[in-house]
Amino acid sequence: MQLPEKFIEKYQRLLGDEAPAFLASFDQPSQSGFRINPLKAAPQATIDQATGKVPYVPTGYYGVVDGKSLDHVTGAIYSQEPSAMYVGEVVDPQPGERVLDLCAAPGGKTTHLVAKMHDQGLLVANEIFRKRAKALAENLERWGTTSTVVMNESPADLEKQFPHFFDRILVDAPCSGEGMFRKEPAGIEYWNPDYPAECANRQRKILASAMKMLKPGGTLVYSTCTFAPEEDEQNLAWLLQNYPDLRTVPVKKYPGMDDGRPEWADNNPALKNAVRLFPHHIQGEGHFIAKLQNGEPAPVEDVAPAKHRRNKKKRRQRPSLDKQDQAEFAAVRDVLMPDYQPTRLVTFGDQLYALPAGMPADLTGMTILRPGLHLGTFKKNRFEPALAWALAIDPATCPRVLQLSHDQWRQYVHGDVVTIDQPQKNGWYLLACDGHTTGFGKLVGTTIKNFYPKGLRF
Repeated sequence: MQLPEKFIEKYQRLLGDEAPAFLASFDQPSQSGFRINPLKAAPQATIDQATGKVPYVPTGYYGVVDGKSLDHVTGAIYSQEPSAMYVGEVVDPQPGERVLDLCAAPGGKTTHLVAKMHDQGLLVANEIFRKRAKALAENLERWGTTSTVVMNESPADLEKQFPHFFDRILVDAPCSGEGMFRKEPAGIEYWNPDYPAECANRQRKILASAMKMLKPGGTLVYSTCTFAPEEDEQNLAWLLQNYPDLRTVPVKKYPGMDDGRPEWADNNPALKNAVRLFPHHIQGEGHFIAKLQNGEPAPVEDVAPAKHRRNKKKRRQRPSLDKQDQAEFAAVRDVLMPDYQPTRLVTFGDQLYALPAGMPADLTGMTILRPGLHLGTFKKNRFEPALAWALAIDPATCPRVLQLSHDQWRQYVHGDVVTIDQPQKNGWYLLACDGHTTGFGKLVGTTIKNFYPKGLRF
């Protein structure tokens, strides 16, 4: 790999005797991996093809996954680079907590947080760029989460809506990407000697917003996929200098993981508590992870989110369902999930969502792509259930399930009509294949009418 001369000189100076091994690692192949979704049926077909377990992530494996496989399409796995997997383990969110993933796209770390939380509590996944936020929403929908809200805000705007609100915040900051050069060589073209400092300045602004949203006693995890001290130890030192209540929490080091380097910042020994993942020491790409606690928990009740009246959505939120909407939704729910009793329903235009606990019922001040679980769409005199709802259902809890063969599943995701051998009662059914929910279908005789979204068909 042709690295910039200034990059080589920089790390020869910083790493000394380690530099040759470090620089030689860029000529080695990048490492692929995937995590399994503990909230869904075991993806045995993919696990059997793994080349090994990731030692520091209980749900992590080494190996390449097929993006069009049943396991991937139904959200039973998520393709993720192994070093990046350790970020979610360090955040370690607990069920019932309020968690913010501030720079969340495309969603690898977000899905990991959801899994660690057992999909219980509130996870706000935010992404400032709308196109990337849409990809984030799609990945979370496939994962099957019911407790996640996807927002499209700048950190500066978000801080006004959630003052001192979150138990844990992850800032996986946009960075110079030096740690991903093997995986994404195009990133080399953007690198110049001043680029890490430019990124560090932007990262500090994001961190300042994060601190305004973190509860007293809350946990902040700061991570990057770069080797640059300007963006790593020096930003960690900046946090400790500017926020006296912050203290570093030691990150567990597995074999091949390195301490932070105080000598690359202000020589504060607390910087050693961070972790560096170097590709010449570990089977993965480059990463930096620091964990901090914001003083002691305050003996006060949770602060409610602030309410603002700015709304960028063209489709207005309706405060509640009218009687016709309630009846149309209940007609489908009573067939598919009779025990499902969502307590916080909200509509945007003709779309119905179930809000997670902890989110304010009034969302008019927020730019939201997914305000929780997408349940479906109100059509003329009927309700059509959404794919997201299907992917969040355990088929064991649904009284109306049709089992598809692999060939039938391929027909379904291609958008074809699927035929079954034996006629059953007409109406809506949850479709499943090898224990994985795949979507909804409407049975008429022996024909399953296909409702798989056209934009996802392949």
